Amino acid sequence: MEDIFQHKYLLYTHLFLFLLAFAFQFASCQRWDGVNVTQGDYQALRAIKNELIDFRGFLRSWNDSGYGVCSGGWAGIKCVNGQVIAIQLPWRGLGGKISEKIGQLHALRKISMHDNVLAGSVPLSLGFLPNLRGVYLFNNRLSGSIPPSLGRSPMLQTLDVSNNSLTGSIPSSLANSTRLYRLNLSFNSLTGSIPFSLTRSTSLTILALQHNNLSGSIPDSWEETGNKSHHLQFLTLDHNLISGNIPVTLSNLAFLQEVSLSHNQISGNIPDELGRLSGLQKLDFSNNAINGSIPPSFSKLSSLVSLNLENNRLDNQIPEFIDRLRNLSVLNLKNNQFTGHIPPSIGNLSSINQLDLSQNNFTGDIPASLAGLANLTSFNVSYNNLSGAVPSLLLKTFNSSSFVGNIQLCGYSTTTPCPSPPPVILPSPTTGKPEHHHHRKLSTRDIILIVVGSLLAVLLLLCCILMCCLMKKRANMKQKNGTSATRAVVGKTEKTGAAVGAEVESSSEKGGKLVHFDGPFVFTADDLLCATAEIMGKSTYGTAYKATLEDGNQVAVKRLREKTTKGQREFESEAAELGKIRHANLLALRAYYLGPKGEKLLVFDYMPKGSLASFLHARGPETTISWPTRMTIAIGVTRGLNHLHTQENIIHGNLTSSNILLDEQTNAHIADFGLSRLMTTAANTNVIATAGSLGYRAPELSKLKNANTKTDVYSLGVIILELLTGKSPGEPTNGMDLPQWVASIVKEEWTNEVFDLELMRDAPAIGDELLNTLKLALHCVDPSPAARPEVQQVLQQLEEIKPDPADSSVDDGAKVPPPATE
Repeated sequence: MEDIFQHKYLLYTHLFLFLLAFAFQFASCQRWDGVNVTQGDYQALRAIKNELIDFRGFLRSWNDSGYGVCSGGWAGIKCVNGQVIAIQLPWRGLGGKISEKIGQLHALRKISMHDNVLAGSVPLSLGFLPNLRGVYLFNNRLSGSIPPSLGRSPMLQTLDVSNNSLTGSIPSSLANSTRLYRLNLSFNSLTGSIPFSLTRSTSLTILALQHNNLSGSIPDSWEETGNKSHHLQFLTLDHNLISGNIPVTLSNLAFLQEVSLSHNQISGNIPDELGRLSGLQKLDFSNNAINGSIPPSFSKLSSLVSLNLENNRLDNQIPEFIDRLRNLSVLNLKNNQFTGHIPPSIGNLSSINQLDLSQNNFTGDIPASLAGLANLTSFNVSYNNLSGAVPSLLLKTFNSSSFVGNIQLCGYSTTTPCPSPPPVILPSPTTGKPEHHHHRKLSTRDIILIVVGSLLAVLLLLCCILMCCLMKKRANMKQKNGTSATRAVVGKTEKTGAAVGAEVESSSEKGGKLVHFDGPFVFTADDLLCATAEIMGKSTYGTAYKATLEDGNQVAVKRLREKTTKGQREFESEAAELGKIRHANLLALRAYYLGPKGEKLLVFDYMPKGSLASFLHARGPETTISWPTRMTIAIGVTRGLNHLHTQENIIHGNLTSSNILLDEQTNAHIADFGLSRLMTTAANTNVIATAGSLGYRAPELSKLKNANTKTDVYSLGVIILELLTGKSPGEPTNGMDLPQWVASIVKEEWTNEVFDLELMRDAPAIGDELLNTLKLALHCVDPSPAARPEVQQVLQQLEEIKPDPADSSVDDGAKVPPPATE
C-alpha cells in the first residue's frame, strides 16, 4: 500500500513539474499554427496596434488571440525564429502614431509604413534596435525632430523620412551609422546647417536634403578618409536657404552622377576642379547668384546629360568646347549675362532636345547649324540682341515666342518681316552713271501678239491633257482584254514594289468590290491593287503592309488570313459598323476591299512612328523617351479604350503594345479593335492565346475563353507597366511575367528598382506621378477581376496624375528621391 502511495506521489510530482515547465514555456513563447512568437514581441505588436488608427481594416488580422503572427496570418509581419524582423504596412491609409513600444522588437530589421497618414514623432526607441537596417516612413504627417539615437544603429542602411513635417536640425550623429548608404530627409521643415560629419561618411550613396529650410554653407570637407573613398552618387540640396560658395572638394566625389544645388543663395564661381567628375550626368546650379563663366574643364564631362545654369549671373561667352559634350540633351543658360555669338558648334550636339539661351546678351545671327538638330523639342533665344533672319527650318517647329525680344531679328512672325533686298541699278555704258529705264505704253500690235501667244499656250496644254487621257484609256483597254498577264500577289514577296492585291489582274474583275468610308485620301481599287508595298508585320489576324499609292500618299493595308473571316454578308455588315467609328485615339478604318476569290483587305491610316512596342524596345541607346511622352501615350490609349467600352460596346480582346500605333506627334492610336467581329470563333480563340504568350492576357481567360472589359483593363495595366519599366512583357524576368515581377519588387519595398532608369534621372520632379501611376497599373493587373477598376476610372485617375504640360519641365514639388533601393 505504501508502495502504491509512493508511486502515485512520484507520478503527481512529475505531472506538476511538467505543467510548470509548460506554463513557463508558454509565458515566454506561445505556439500558434505551429509557429512560435515570443511573448515580448506579441505584446509589443499589440501596443503598436493600439496606437494606430486602422481606417481601412487592414489590421483586422492582428487578432487578440495572437493566432498566426509568424505564419503569415498577421498582415505585414515577418518573423525569423519566433522574432519579428519586419513590419511592412505601406499604402494602408493608417493614422495615429508609431508606438515607442516598437523598441521592444529587438530583432526588428525593417519598418516600412510609408504612404500613410501617420502623425506624431519618429520613435526615439528605433535607435536602440541593434539589427535595424531600414526605416521607410516617407509620405506621412510625422512631426517633431529626427532622433539623434538613430546614429546608434550600427546596421542602419536606409533612413527615409521624406515628405513629412519634421523640424529641428539634422543630427550629426547620423554619420556614426557606418553602413548608412541612403539618407533622405527631403520635403520637411528642417533648419540649421548641413553637419560636417556627413561629409566624412564614405558609405553614403544618396544624400537627399532638398526642400527644407537649411542654411549656412555646404561643408567644404569632402575629403578621403584614410584609404576609404566616398561612394556618393546623388547629392540633392535644392530648394533651401544655403549660401556661400560651391565647395571645391566636391571634385573628390569620384562616383557622383547627379548634383542639384538649385534654388538657394549660392554665390561665387563654379570651381574648375568639378571637371574631374567624369561620371557626372546631371548638374543643376540654377536659381542662385553664381557669377564668372563656364569652366574650361567642363569639356571633360563626357557623360553629362543635363546642364542647368538658369537664373544666375554668369557672363562671358559660351565656350566653343561645348560641342564635345556628345551626350548632352538639356542645356539651359536662361537669364544670365552671356555675351558674344551663339557658337555654331552647338549644332553638333546631336542628342540635345532642350536648348534655352533666352534673356542674355547674345549678338549676331542664329547659327543655321541649329536647324539641323533633329531631336530638338524645346528652343528659346528670346530677349537677346540677335539680328538677321531666323533659319526657316526652326520656324517650322517653333513659334514666335522662341524669338521675341530681339529687335534686329526678323522673319519669325508676320509683324517682323525681313526687308527685301535693294534693287540692282546698272551703270550706263556711256556715262558710267546709273541708268534709269523709262517704260513705254504697249502698242495695239504688242497686245495682239500677247493674246495670240496666250491662246496658243492654252491650246497646247489642252492637247497634252487629251493625249494623256487617251493613253490611259488605251492601257485600261489592254488590261480588260487580257493583254496584261502579270499578276501581283501580296505576301509572296517582302521587297518594295510588291503590289497590294491578291491575284487580281483588274479592279473590274467580276466580284471585286471596294467600299470607302470617310478619309483624307480618295483612291480606286486599281490604285490600291497597284500600289507598292512593304510588309510591316504579321499577326494572327493577317499581314500588315505599308502601301504607297501612285500619287505618293501612304496607307496601311491589312490582308486578313484566308478561312478565318465570317461570310461575306456578315463581314460587310460588321465592317460597315467599324467604318463609322471615329476617335482621336483609335485607328480609323478608311475602306475595305473584297476580291473575286474571297480576298479581304482592310485600309487604315498609316502611322509613321510605328508601334509602341518598337518605339519602346527597338530604339538605340542614344534615344530617350521622356515621362511626359510616356504619360501622354498612356492617357491616349486609355481614352481610346474607354471610347470602345462606353460608346461602342466593343471589347478589344487583344490589346498589346504592338497594336498601339503612333503618329508623327507620338499620339497613340489603338489598332485591331473590333476585328474579332469579322473573325470566326476559332480565329478569335487563337488571338486570345497569342496575347497570353506575349504577357498581356488576364489570368482568368484560360478558363473564360471570352474577353470582357476587365480583361481589357488587365492588358491596359500591363501596357502602363511597360511604359513605366521599359521592359517587354514578352520577356519573363526571374521566371515571372511583368505584373508578377513588379509586384514582387514593390512587396520587398524596392519600388524605385521598378522604374526605367531614364525616368529615374528626373525622379525628384516626377516621383509622385511615377508612384501614383505604378499603384494604378498594379490595380489594373490585380489577379481578381472584381478588384480591377473600369477603364473610365483608370482614365479619371490618370488625368488627375498628369501635370499641366506647361509645367512639365519644372520641379513641381514631387517627394521621391533619386534612384535607390529599399
